[in-house]
Amino acid sequence: MPNTYLHGKTEIGERNVIGPNSIIRDTKIGNGCKVLASVLEGAWLEDDVDMGPFARLRKGAHLGNHVHMGNFGEVKDSYLADGVKMGHFSYIGNAQIGSNTNIGAGTITCNYDGEKKHATEIGEDVFIGSDTMLVAPLKIGDGARTGAGAVVTKNIAEDTLVVGMPARAIRKLERKAKKK
Repeated sequence: MPNTYLHGKTEIGERNVIGPNSIIRDTKIGNGCKVLASVLEGAWLEDDVDMGPFARLRKGAHLGNHVHMGNFGEVKDSYLADGVKMGHFSYIGNAQIGSNTNIGAGTITCNYDGEKKHATEIGEDVFIGSDTMLVAPLKIGDGARTGAGAVVTKNIAEDTLVVGMPARAIRKLERKAKKK
């Protein structure tokens, strides 16, 4: 679409809608993706990714199939597995996020301690509540949930709900059967 710029070693598959107002550099885009008014540098989008407007993918961002990334989000050196939903106003850096996980609006991976960067690992079917701060290094188990505004400083076990600042477990969750 108009005012879209493709630079470097960019590869774009079939049935995509790119732009308007997008800048794409050294990025691989699969098939059936929608990129609206966004900046992508050194990234990889698999198939049927929907992102923007005003999203940014930095070096090492890898979005799996059917990932949704809303407006004003940023991803760097991270993998979002198939079906991840990442709302708006979020930053994900140095993270691995499992399939079908929801990243609530305003979520931040606090991955830099002033000297080095640390990883965040989030399992499958996780729900991260809006405005959650994930202070790395951190591991969040499958099926876990965070309440809105949680500041998570310790690992979260599978199927556990945490809330507060710092986040604390309040109960064990009962996981629903997966849809096929």
